[in-house]
Amino acid sequence: MGAGEAADGDEGGAARPLTRGRIAAVVVLCLAGIAILVSLGTWQVERLFWKRDLIATIDARIHAAPVDVSDLARRAAAGEDIDYVPVRATGRFLHDGERYFLATREGEAGWHVLTPLALEDGSVVFVNRGFVPYERKDKATRAGGNPPGDVTVAGLARAAPTAKPNWFVPDNDPAKNAFFWRSVPEMAQGLDLPAGSRLLPFLIDAGEGQVGPEAPIGGTTVIDIPNSHLEYAITWFSLAFALLVIFVLFLVHVFRLRGAGRQG
Repeated sequence: MGAGEAADGDEGGAARPLTRGRIAAVVVLCLAGIAILVSLGTWQVERLFWKRDLIATIDARIHAAPVDVSDLARRAAAGEDIDYVPVRATGRFLHDGERYFLATREGEAGWHVLTPLALEDGSVVFVNRGFVPYERKDKATRAGGNPPGDVTVAGLARAAPTAKPNWFVPDNDPAKNAFFWRSVPEMAQGLDLPAGSRLLPFLIDAGEGQVGPEAPIGGTTVIDIPNSHLEYAITWFSLAFALLVIFVLFLVHVFRLRGAGRQG
């Protein structure tokens, strides 16, 4: 008597026959599941090392000496990753071109003020000067922090996204000067730039306390790169191990049924 007949021995026919076809299907599904779970775990381990390298690279980058914005522009044009590179730029703020990016600071809602900076070489770059609360959105309420002449800004370069991060983020509203993600082309709409100006495709996050007490609060860059790949890897490998245990127990059960069938 085979394994299928042994499984059929229960009274009333409650148990379904454990045929060779069903055994083969379970074996294939279990092995495929284990392979997929191990592959996912391995991929997360690879991502873990990649993320650690990325974090180390950014940490080393932000502590490097600042470069001139013209040099950074050449590097960006060559396709180099310039995100978080310390940069220094000298120019004149075009305060009438302020753009406002919805933001919070220490639980307070307000705006990041992004102001075009006209550089000495004729280029223009948006500078995130920092945070202001709602009631100080109008630049007239912080006139003492809006220098009319040349200034030197030091901060971190930020790569401008080319698309909305995800569908949860609202669309920018250039007509109302309200922005939810940093789209340089959209922020440039309606901007009255000097003749012959060239808008740079990245931004600068200004550091703290650079332009006076009424200026926006700088130093808004948040470097928080999540690295949960180890937890994910452990999860996938644990599931693979659990499925392996179930698979082994299933095989033990099948062998026992076959042994009982031979004895019968």
